[in-house]
Amino acid sequence: MTQVDSLDQGRRAFTEHAWAPAYTHLVAADEQSPLSQSDLQDLATAAYLLGKDEISVELWARCFQSHLDSAESPAAARCAFWAAFQLLNAGEIAQGSAWLTRAVRLLDECPDDCVERGYVLAPMGIQQIEMGELETARGLFTKAEAIGHQFADPNLLALAHLGQGQVNVMLGNAPAAVELFDEVMVCVTTGEVAPVVAGIAYCATIMACQELFDLRRANEWTRALSRWCEDQPDLVAYRGQCLVHRAELMQLQGSWPDAMREVVQARKRLADPPGQAAIGMAYYQQGELHRLRGEFAQAEKSYRQANKYGHQPQPGLALLWLAQDRIDVATQAASRALEEAADRVTRSKLLPAYVEIMIASGAVDLAAAGAAAIAELAEEVEAPLLTAMSAHASGAVALASDDPKRALEFLRRAWSAWQQVESPYEAARVRVLIGLSCRALGDEDSASMEFDAAAWAFQQLGAVADIVQLERHTSPQKPTAVGSLTAREVQVLTLLATGATNRAIAVDLVISEKTVARHVSNIFSKLGVTSRSAATAYAYEHGIV
Repeated sequence: MTQVDSLDQGRRAFTEHAWAPAYTHLVAADEQSPLSQSDLQDLATAAYLLGKDEISVELWARCFQSHLDSAESPAAARCAFWAAFQLLNAGEIAQGSAWLTRAVRLLDECPDDCVERGYVLAPMGIQQIEMGELETARGLFTKAEAIGHQFADPNLLALAHLGQGQVNVMLGNAPAAVELFDEVMVCVTTGEVAPVVAGIAYCATIMACQELFDLRRANEWTRALSRWCEDQPDLVAYRGQCLVHRAELMQLQGSWPDAMREVVQARKRLADPPGQAAIGMAYYQQGELHRLRGEFAQAEKSYRQANKYGHQPQPGLALLWLAQDRIDVATQAASRALEEAADRVTRSKLLPAYVEIMIASGAVDLAAAGAAAIAELAEEVEAPLLTAMSAHASGAVALASDDPKRALEFLRRAWSAWQQVESPYEAARVRVLIGLSCRALGDEDSASMEFDAAAWAFQQLGAVADIVQLERHTSPQKPTAVGSLTAREVQVLTLLATGATNRAIAVDLVISEKTVARHVSNIFSKLGVTSRSAATAYAYEHGIV
């Protein structure tokens, strides 16, 4: 095949977003005779979209030198910008900063206005965000936006608006952030921006939606990203991460088999080429699905793989240890992870698990502090997801504090909120707590109905571990008062008579160990006994057990 043929096919494939053929044909043409600067830029772009990051940077460097040799400083600066942008996104801070410095220096030596002056402001703004200098970052992105308008450059405008949106997210100005991200996504979906910028916009917007706890938008743009990726079968740079985001949303909405298929596909995509950071996120998501389905050995293996690739395995691993009754280990892991959490999104993912684990360990005061932190987040960011999380945690803490009436107020709000965000698993978990609250109030019939509804939901989902846990609550019990004992004291005595420790009773009844100790003391006093063995004998003699 002649170079002309290879070029024609490579250019046609590039226009059609068929990145693998475009790369193959342009490489073949380049081997016969060095490509023009325009074709070289297309080859660098195709290499990046295929996940060939190192090759892409090398090609941008070639293009940079070619423009430099031709005394085309602005064009050279643009090539340096793209090399810098890719390196910085990949975490290669030193190399990326060096290329950015090259671009800035070239533009400082150029007397004319050019659009490239706006491009170099985008990564500079990102650096300022990472340093916490939000107002400085806002100024840089605003200046980039003005240059984008001056030169009518949609790619620069998209990058500037993404940066401005991120600043607003950090400042807690959700309405302004959402408006900017939606504006960018309109340009993306109408094909006004280049593929690399489109991919950056999709990922940045979905991450922002998660930071704002805007599930509706996250779902909408994740579906759009999936369609965009499906139209480009060879795409590697974004497709794997897209599948992980889809799996997260599917898990929340109860489509666990579909979520597992997505995450397995994501792992395959992210494994080749190797070294892609998002593969750790894929392993973590796989661990979550295994844990929920009661596949504990596979879950732990996936969490450890996630950790190997640099992704935090918490809170999933701590919740796995809790399900295995390794409460001390789970408590230490959850506490450490929460102490190290620096940003709001990470804390929001850790706090519900922290509350659950602290209740199981008997540290209800710490659980209450965790629930208060979630409530503060929910008040700060008005989002249905946070409302559900807050009411759920507060209800669990009230129940553990032996205040079932107050617990029911929170838990019924939590159930409605989980229904609103279409999360059947979390809604079923709340129904278990509602059942326990009803039982503590002596309403065994209502408790039974809640347990039955939760059991049906768990069976539909395949939540094996939750089904096993629920069976412990639905085993035959005598919740009615016996003599001077309250219904709750009868429950405690029933479990005490089986030889259960205070901690085991606390876990089973979802109350604090301190509360159990108080109940045991009251039981001894009312029965006129001084030991657990004497209380056990009383329970058998009077038909309580």
